[in-house]
Amino acid sequence: MPIEMPKGLPFSVDTWTPSSKMKMHHFLTHAHKDHAQGIAAHASYPIYSTLLTKTLLLQYYPQLDESMFVGIEIGQSLVLEGSDGDFVVSAFDANHCPGAVMFLFEGNFGNILHTGDSRLTPECLLSLPDKYIGKKDKEPRCPLDYVFLDCTFGQFPLKMPSRHTAIRQIINCIWKHPDARTVYLTCDLLGHDEILLEVSRTFGEKIYVDKSKHSECLKSLELIVPEIISQDPSSRFQLFDGFPKLYERAETMLAEARANFRPEPLIIRPSSQWYACDSVSDIEKQRKGRVDQAVRDLCGVWHVCYSIHSSKDELEWALHLLAPKWVISTTPNCRAIELDYVKKHCFNNRRAFSDSLQKLLDISAVASVGPDEPVNILSCSNVVENIAVSCVETQSEPIVISRHQRKRLSLSPPSKRPMVTLFGRARLGPHNSKRASIETEDVSFQKEATEVEFEELLEIKREADIEVTKCTCIDINSETQTFDAISPIISSNSYGENLRKSYRSMNVPVPRRLPSLVRLVDAKNSARKRI
Repeated sequence: MPIEMPKGLPFSVDTWTPSSKMKMHHFLTHAHKDHAQGIAAHASYPIYSTLLTKTLLLQYYPQLDESMFVGIEIGQSLVLEGSDGDFVVSAFDANHCPGAVMFLFEGNFGNILHTGDSRLTPECLLSLPDKYIGKKDKEPRCPLDYVFLDCTFGQFPLKMPSRHTAIRQIINCIWKHPDARTVYLTCDLLGHDEILLEVSRTFGEKIYVDKSKHSECLKSLELIVPEIISQDPSSRFQLFDGFPKLYERAETMLAEARANFRPEPLIIRPSSQWYACDSVSDIEKQRKGRVDQAVRDLCGVWHVCYSIHSSKDELEWALHLLAPKWVISTTPNCRAIELDYVKKHCFNNRRAFSDSLQKLLDISAVASVGPDEPVNILSCSNVVENIAVSCVETQSEPIVISRHQRKRLSLSPPSKRPMVTLFGRARLGPHNSKRASIETEDVSFQKEATEVEFEELLEIKREADIEVTKCTCIDINSETQTFDAISPIISSNSYGENLRKSYRSMNVPVPRRLPSLVRLVDAKNSARKRI
């Protein structure tokens, strides 16, 4: 459950309560229901989200008024009015589920990154402004004041495979069971659509989605990947609901197949929950240590460690690059205090306990706390004080929206910042992706991160010769203007036609794909060859 933002901030993020309703601005990072809980009762204009998030949410909550939403797409910046002056908000891909974004707030209250739910990979961090990203043994030019961080798996000790690698494990598991006449995929959550798409592409078959059992999931898939859906119950690949009683149902299905001398069905559950939860036996404890391949549990279900949240290793790595002054967990039990970075750089850093920080977080100065010593639970306060901002300059001219303009605005125009997103190639890569050539089953996040030094990736990001095209948009005064947008690497053809029309009808570009790390390296190598 997301946490309330401090009272003095002029905005709320993913919280819908009587308190958050009093804020001037409301932000929704993505369409998962735990981040929209209470929105039907406590929604208040304006709600900022991506168009896809809004469209998905209106399917879940049809009673909401569409006019309450203001659009902000990945790569956009808006200037909004606050009680203590204007502030800038920018949206960046969260690498979580379709439409999910992180929000960067820059104003008199400081520089705040709210990750929402996210998986902080190198590609994800590279989309942030360079001034907030440090290098090896060197802090960023402008450290963030606060990071509201998704610490869902902040205690998870294993190195999770990348999402791409996990999908390859799923596909390999299917290849190794050619006799399985039916393959059940427990991919009924928003964020699993990428798995279904790759399985459908690889095997050239559509996936059966039972309308009576998965009506909500079917609506989402029809919006995101409509071309892979089948209504034929005899299809080999079928969507399977993970809960309730997944293991009991799996055991029953396998027992029936054996009793009738039929090949056993293949049941695959892509999730990190099984790996993160306590084991029930020593045998399963040993099996859960393997994240480099699909693992079968004692009930016959095959598990793949597929995560749309960061592991502890990834969080530590990201925090060392961002080097924020303070970290606040957006997940229960304030798990941020268990991260080594927070113990070392926040609680032990006297400078972090300025008067402003103490009042913002409602905590007292803490005596030096060792890495193994307990610390008090961190909680947000209801008070905030103006915080001096040293680095609030933005990389491009953002859109300024006045109160009168916001009343007339149903979807904000794109800013002059180039539209760069992770929404395509890195998430829904095609067959010919060169990325597959360097990612094998046992490639973990750490290995991928060290294949190319992050400092070199930053340099590649600056030097890569990206074609810029002129696009036409409508500004907030309904006057035509042009802005620069990075041309897509590959057309965004995985979205439903209705969704693409919705973007185009409002002169908003369909979300673009962010180049993968391999493509960035290839671009640099090509530039060197030309020289």
